[in-house]
Amino acid sequence: MGRLSVNLCGIELDNPVIPASGTFGYGYEYAALYDINCLGTFSFKGTTKDPRFGNPTPRIAECTAGMINAVGLQNPGVEKVISEELPKLKKCFHKPVMANVSGFSVEDYAYTCEKLDKEEQVGWLEVNVSCPNVHGGGMSFGTDPKAAAEVTKAVKAVTTKPVIVKLSPNVTDIVSIAKACEDAGADGISLINTMLGMRIDLRTRRPVIANKMGGFSGSAIFPVAVRMVYQVANAVKIPVVGMGGVSSAEDVIEMMLAGATAVEIGAANLVDPYICRDIIEKLPDVIDSYGIQNLYEIIGKVR
Repeated sequence: MGRLSVNLCGIELDNPVIPASGTFGYGYEYAALYDINCLGTFSFKGTTKDPRFGNPTPRIAECTAGMINAVGLQNPGVEKVISEELPKLKKCFHKPVMANVSGFSVEDYAYTCEKLDKEEQVGWLEVNVSCPNVHGGGMSFGTDPKAAAEVTKAVKAVTTKPVIVKLSPNVTDIVSIAKACEDAGADGISLINTMLGMRIDLRTRRPVIANKMGGFSGSAIFPVAVRMVYQVANAVKIPVVGMGGVSSAEDVIEMMLAGATAVEIGAANLVDPYICRDIIEKLPDVIDSYGIQNLYEIIGKVR
């Protein structure tokens, strides 16, 4: 293993840096800017069973040290992702990719994961349980331990590849949900997804985005993400992927000290499309400056 290498659910990564779902498309868009094979891997755009146009516009609102989005899982559906997006990706990315999956029922999740599990390029299934449960009154699967566990069990029953469950921070007890997913067979946990936020236009006195509220992300949420990663990593025995406001090599180190095996970078990609490449290039000098021999040795080593 190299100094930057980590092992995520049995698959070795050259480094822990992973662009987060929804901020990196299906990869080939960024491959026009730089060689994306420098990444540990990346999590591709949230994919659902059926095509989705997403929410009405406007969908984005700027905030101090962050942004709010309510894109609404716009994607072409799993069949087209497999037939059109993955072949394009294969031409420019030669490592296992993380498939991010969303759904509106347990059956949706199982169907989409079973399809993607059969694809050679897919290394991990990142199951986003922050979606509204259409059979449960619209409440997010990720806000209830039993619902999160039900999704996890259903996905594990039809897949062979590592399943990483992505959790929402919009809960009072993130640990109980993470433990429920672990008990149901999850191979890893990723967190945090976006926080719920809102902006109001002072001139019109109306919400800035059409959906009124949306996912708040960016550097402002980093301390919350570090706290939740620390709590979950100390409560479960499976790997944790940390994310939420990460925008520097130092942030990556801090997230790993909190307990993250790998680190996803989201909103920062939308500000600077080269941010992941640049962080990877800076990591050797940063770990040298803190007397770190290799990244694996610091996972969860906060004192």
